[in-house]
Amino acid sequence: MVFSYSDFLQLVGLYFYPFVRLTAMFSIVPLFSSQSFNSRAKIILSLLITLIIAPNLPLPEPVSPFTWQGVLLIMQQVLIGLAMGTIFLIVFQAFVFAGHMISLAMGLAFATMVDPASGVQSPVVSQYYIILVSLLFLGLNGHLLVIHLLADSFQYLPVGLHSLSPDSLKMIFNFGSYIFSAGLLIALPSVTALLLVNISFGVIARAAPALNIFAVGFPVTLMVGLVMLGLTTPVLLPHFQELMNRAVELLHHLHF
Repeated sequence: MVFSYSDFLQLVGLYFYPFVRLTAMFSIVPLFSSQSFNSRAKIILSLLITLIIAPNLPLPEPVSPFTWQGVLLIMQQVLIGLAMGTIFLIVFQAFVFAGHMISLAMGLAFATMVDPASGVQSPVVSQYYIILVSLLFLGLNGHLLVIHLLADSFQYLPVGLHSLSPDSLKMIFNFGSYIFSAGLLIALPSVTALLLVNISFGVIARAAPALNIFAVGFPVTLMVGLVMLGLTTPVLLPHFQELMNRAVELLHHLHF
């Protein structure tokens, strides 16, 4: 049996290009991209998953990674991995946006803390939602679903000198609008209740101008906001499941 240079390039590509796609996705997908999940762990996890799924994939074309064709293949895998990670990131950012809206209505927009996942400042209500959604994600085996979908992506998005079609990119961009629509839908009950409270205080301020509305209004608004957070927390699961179903459906419609 003769092991040629072309066979060597195919064997390298069989493991290297899936590894690139996995690493690119783990760099942006929620939980895996958290700063507490260090880069060494991401690389080791990507390598282990690559060793599992690569033997079941068809051999790619014998292209050297040091040529312009190899560079294009690497860029293709990075683009696909980032696109898949972005879709799941949008699901989580919808809850962050909802937390921002509720914080503004409650008067807690100034109460921010560092998000351990992204490293940026975000309101405490957004942090509350992110913690709940992360627990739901793990409880529903979302991390296993992400790995399973990535392994399946090599069937309908195989390694080759192709790029995502304009229709696929358009679907990803359109899915980004769910950050605002889904976030508004999640925050709507709390924001509506707080709006009614603010309108009531506006009427009281007109009827009794001597009343210090700021001293009375802020504790009441804060209390109503906390009560609404407690009442609306059970409905987070249906919202999360709906967004995850849309994300999975979108991934299955990506094509070259």
